[in-house]
Amino acid sequence: MSPKRPPFVLTDNRSFRTHLSELGPGDTVIGLLNIKPTEEVLFLDLVERGVRLFPPALAQQLSRSKCLQAMVYRDWMLPNTFVARDRYDMIRHICIYGHEGIGAVVTKQNRLNCGLGIHVWLSIEEVYNHVCFGSLSYPFVVQPLVEDVTDVRVIIIGDYSEAYWRHNPDSFRNNIYFGGDSGEYELSSAQQELCQEVMERGKFPYAHLDLMVTRDGRTYLAEINLRGGLKGAKISGEEYRRRIEAIERSFLHP
Repeated sequence: MSPKRPPFVLTDNRSFRTHLSELGPGDTVIGLLNIKPTEEVLFLDLVERGVRLFPPALAQQLSRSKCLQAMVYRDWMLPNTFVARDRYDMIRHICIYGHEGIGAVVTKQNRLNCGLGIHVWLSIEEVYNHVCFGSLSYPFVVQPLVEDVTDVRVIIIGDYSEAYWRHNPDSFRNNIYFGGDSGEYELSSAQQELCQEVMERGKFPYAHLDLMVTRDGRTYLAEINLRGGLKGAKISGEEYRRRIEAIERSFLHP
């Protein structure tokens, strides 16, 4: 029998790959894992083996998949948001959207960020036609298009938080990397509670959350990620990095 080794504490993807087959109870992997789409079952494998992951596997999986977010966070998102996995899902929701009188819709491709995978369609029937003829691939998220919403980015890292609105007058995509304005936004107590509920549900130790605030004051979750752009934020990239590292140290040495 080989001697018992000390627990691994791995902090980079190269070390993780090197020791992947050896990992087990007592071992810890810190940081975001570079898991390819075809390898995502590794998250389940690691959890079943008793490996500690930080951020937790669920948070990392949610960050990677808009479809998983739409399933897990359905109660916090726009009503009638759904994941289109196949033609059955589309036909079923064509009837639902027709009954609700929903016209234009938005689709979100599963793994694209920075607004690159977001598209507007005149109707859900138009989406169905495109997916049937191969110009759109399953799975993807579908939700009603809501006009005149305020896009709010919330950054929460431990005891630090800030929120700011984002607006691009030339596009419905309010990712201001491609232009537009931003400004400080004061969250209500209900909005703060929503953010905390969403983070707790997905086991996020820190997060970038995008909220949609409608004209009549209702707030919905648009998406959540462990990391994201800082354009428009008050926090600097250096302070952001230091705060993430401090949270990682506190996980190792509570």
